[in-house]
Amino acid sequence: MVVSSTSIYAQNQSQALDVNVFEVRDVAVDVTAETAAVAREQARAEGKARAFQRLMERLTLRIEHSGLPQLSAEEISPYVKDFSVADEKTSSVRYLARLTFHFKPKEVRGLLTESGFSFAETVSKPVLVLPVFQNAGALILWDEPNPWREAWNARSKTRSLVPTLLPLGDLADIATIGADQAMDGDQQRLAALAKRYGASDTLVVFGVMRIDAAQARRVLDVYFTRFGRQLQEQTEVISFPQKKGETVSALLARASQELTYVVEDNWKRDNLLQFDRADMIPVMVSISGLKEWIRVRARLDGVAVLQRTELVLLSKELIHLNLHFIGETNQLALALEQADLKLAQENDQWRLSLAVPITSAGPKSK
Repeated sequence: MVVSSTSIYAQNQSQALDVNVFEVRDVAVDVTAETAAVAREQARAEGKARAFQRLMERLTLRIEHSGLPQLSAEEISPYVKDFSVADEKTSSVRYLARLTFHFKPKEVRGLLTESGFSFAETVSKPVLVLPVFQNAGALILWDEPNPWREAWNARSKTRSLVPTLLPLGDLADIATIGADQAMDGDQQRLAALAKRYGASDTLVVFGVMRIDAAQARRVLDVYFTRFGRQLQEQTEVISFPQKKGETVSALLARASQELTYVVEDNWKRDNLLQFDRADMIPVMVSISGLKEWIRVRARLDGVAVLQRTELVLLSKELIHLNLHFIGETNQLALALEQADLKLAQENDQWRLSLAVPITSAGPKSK
């Protein structure tokens, strides 16, 4: 099969733009009761509670998850906008289905705020993960076997504020960057690979397995760095000691899942909604016509930190807007970038523009 860089980018961008923060998909339910009707009712109540819990955890920091409001299915109902059912199967006493819930943003925000929780809603563009593993002194990225890469591939797929992708590892990827270049943080090659997959940043996760002789167990040391346009590169280190009876593959799986949570929490901390800090900046938007303004306006509507957009002046080539937002200006710029909008200051004047679409004329790979 021939896979082009452009098709990979388009698919990933489509998935990224399709993220609805307050939608929880594919909640699997399977309940047996005295009748199918009772089973269905119980299943939908359980599904609603699990979906609501997923949403709460998606928006908040993991350190606060244990203290999140524990509501009954009946108490959750006022926060539900609607729900849909797929793959529904019933017998005389059993009900199986996959449920998707849409929650009411304003009401959910109110609950979290009143309960004293900080939360984020800005969805990051996809982050491309490069798992480099040290085996017998050699660095492995694309070579097989790479158990560290396999662990990242096998992670549970959940919708979060930070979608993560793994590259295909095809000939085009191999030609773009190698293990040593990834470890050295080669910005040009990392950016080229991220561009192919429609990712804004790359996350180099370097795993080193060592033996703790004193404890007679293995320890996985992970050095991870996120490279991107908006972020200052900083390497963090986390060690994962092997638990009693834990296999190497289980250790690698646990570490990859834990690091996924760390990356998500880091993003949330940078994008926590600060309702106590409100500000406004005037911006100018140069446009080529009405269609471009419609595109800009549609993207502004999806930026969580924007409270409202005030139209001051509209002409054929120039628009003046007042952006009313919460938080810091750099937080606004980061949120706008995730919507493919660029905020820049020129001669004491803020300008807003559509980000240059990422395209690729790179080679096709088999």
